[in-house]
Amino acid sequence: MSNEELKAFVSKIIPEAVFEEGGQYLNVIVDAVLVRKLLEELRHESTTGFDFLFCLSGVDWKTHFFVVYHLESKHNKHIIVIKAKVNREEPVCPTVSDIWRTAELHEREVFDLFGVKFTDHPDLRRLFLDDTWGFPLRKDYVDDTTIVSL
Repeated sequence: MSNEELKAFVSKIIPEAVFEEGGQYLNVIVDAVLVRKLLEELRHESTTGFDFLFCLSGVDWKTHFFVVYHLESKHNKHIIVIKAKVNREEPVCPTVSDIWRTAELHEREVFDLFGVKFTDHPDLRRLFLDDTWGFPLRKDYVDDTTIVSL
């Protein structure tokens, strides 16, 4: 499937989708509320068949977060990047761990480092840090620990 065909497919599902031009892969921006619907279709539709989630990460843009999904179809030989725009004041995004099992650990990492809560996640808890930490990959994070030099 070409990028133009993927654009048409995504536009049918989410007419509000925004497409970024100029990257190696097709980049699609959708609201976090709509992202699960799109990802389910991309996974289960035979013409797209995105069977491999090879990266899920978070990005802080000061005004909002992105949860970024890199998907590949091993059978159809295409790749797409989906960016879910997440409200900074109430950072919530639906889980996709039931669609791609690999998302479970990635979502925990984004929760731990950015504070994005993934609704219906089977085990959403901190992965690396304890609850005394804030969310260190947020741009407004302040490290108030004192480093003592010897």
